[in-house]
Amino acid sequence: TLGTQTDYRDGEAQTDPYSPEYIVRGGSVPEILTLATLTWGRGLPAGQAEMEIIDRIREKRAWEAALPPMDSPSNIAKRLKMMEAMERKEWAYREEEIDKLQKVHMEVYKKLLQRREENRNELNATRLNNHWQNHQKAKEEKLRKIQHDCALMLRKLIAKRKNCMGKLERRDIIREYNDFSSQTYAPLSRIGFFPDNNSDYYAVKNYYVNTFAGLCELEKSVQPSVFPFKIKAPKPKCIITKTGYIKRSGRLGVVVEQVHQ
Repeated sequence: TLGTQTDYRDGEAQTDPYSPEYIVRGGSVPEILTLATLTWGRGLPAGQAEMEIIDRIREKRAWEAALPPMDSPSNIAKRLKMMEAMERKEWAYREEEIDKLQKVHMEVYKKLLQRREENRNELNATRLNNHWQNHQKAKEEKLRKIQHDCALMLRKLIAKRKNCMGKLERRDIIREYNDFSSQTYAPLSRIGFFPDNNSDYYAVKNYYVNTFAGLCELEKSVQPSVFPFKIKAPKPKCIITKTGYIKRSGRLGVVVEQVHQ
C-alpha cells in the first residue's frame, strides 16, 4: 500500500526505444525509410509538423513518379517545366516556413523583453522603496533632533525668563523640600556636590562586626545549637552496572577528565 521511488527509477534510466536492424530488398524503397532521420524526442512521437512533412514526402514521391521520361524533346521541355513549377512551390513553402519561424522567434523575443522589463521595473521599484525608507528614516531622525533642540532651548528660555530682571531671590525652603527634583534631594555636581566623596557615609559601622573582640563577644551570646551544621556529602553516582560493565556516562567522564588534565 506504500509507494516507493528509488534514485534510479524507470523514468530516469529509460533509453531510446529499440530499433531493430533491417535489410532492404533490391529495387524496393520502403516508405518507412523516409522516417529514418526521426528519433525519439526529435520528431517521434510524430506530431502535426511531422505529419505535414510525411505528406509532403508522399506528394514529392508521387510527383517524381508522374514525371515524363526523357525520350523526346517535348517530354524534356515538359519535364523542365514541371521541375521549375515544383522548385517555385518548394521555395514558396520554404519562405512560408521561414516566416513562421520568424514569427515564433519574435514572440519569444517579445516574451523575453517583457520579462526583462518586468524584472527591471520590479528592481527599480525595490530600489525606490529602499531610497524612500532611508529618506524617511533620515527625516524622522532630523525631526527628532529638531524637537529635542527645541525643547532644550525652550527650557533655557523659561529658566531665563523666570528672573529676567536679575533680582536676587530668597531661598524658599518649603518649596525646595516639596519638589523632589530640587537641589535638596538631587544636587548637581556642577555646583560643587560630589556624591562619591561621602560614599562610606551609609556604611554600617558596628563594634560587634568590625572588631575581633566584638565578634568573640557576639559568638558567646549566640546559642550553641546554632553553630553545628549537618552537611551531607553527595553520594557518587554508580557508573558500574550490576553485571560489571561501565556505563557510557562513566566512560565519557574518564575521557573528559583526561582532556581536562
